[in-house]
Amino acid sequence: MSFSLKPVLTGEKALLRPFTEDDVPVMAEILRDPDVLRLTGSPDEVFGMDRLRAWYGSRSAQQDRLDLGVVDRATGELVGEAVLFDWDPHNRNCVFRILIGPRGRDRGLGTEATRLILGHGFDHLGLHRVSLHVFAFNPRARRAYENAGFVAEGIERQTLLHDGEWIDAVRMSVLAPEWHAHRGRPAVTPAATPTS
Repeated sequence: MSFSLKPVLTGEKALLRPFTEDDVPVMAEILRDPDVLRLTGSPDEVFGMDRLRAWYGSRSAQQDRLDLGVVDRATGELVGEAVLFDWDPHNRNCVFRILIGPRGRDRGLGTEATRLILGHGFDHLGLHRVSLHVFAFNPRARRAYENAGFVAEGIERQTLLHDGEWIDAVRMSVLAPEWHAHRGRPAVTPAATPTS
């Protein structure tokens, strides 16, 4: 298993591809979006262009993670990123995160991008488990994760201090046998897990 190959993954609506330096201005704009900052629990800091160039310019050289840009196939526009990281090679698991900017929302791009990168992880990288956490104030993302096959495992209590209020996170995962059974399209929507 190797994260050194940075594939292009093509779906009906979304295309995932390696980042280029040309993506930096678009990602800078996406990372300034108030909803992206709030829903990802990011600090309200502005990432300088030099820092973003160094980050996105080095993604293809990373051997232990997979960072791919999410492109809207209808417009050809970069709208976000999908990432497999925190790789544990012995236990064949890693963590997933995705962010979609304003121009890519509410059209199924995030769900399809999630399915594409999970399919690559399970089918080509031999992953056994992919996990994530989603903040309780982001039900849209949680629904997208459930639609792609993630199952709620439990609550991480008060993990984020946002505007003076403690926010819980839901830990979710999908396992290889589940993925191979439903390919990111579970037949039954998982039951809701309490968010506090």
